[in-house]
Amino acid sequence: MLNLGYNNCVMIDKVVAIITSDSKPARRLRETADKHARLIDATNGRKTRAMIVTTSNHVILSSLHPETLIQRINELQK
Repeated sequence: MLNLGYNNCVMIDKVVAIITSDSKPARRLRETADKHARLIDATNGRKTRAMIVTTSNHVILSSLHPETLIQRINELQK
């Protein structure tokens, strides 16, 4: 399980991509996911820094930096 912070987790094998949230395509992806009820906000009210795309086309918002999430995945896969 990948810890997203604030007691939120996601299965590592369900993660397709981890992207930054500050680009125009990321914003469009977020809007589309929200429109189709596939957006999960795991930021606990904080600024969104990373977006996790899953195999089920859900988009999970995280307040952790993408580099931190990638580092956590690498540590779990050792």
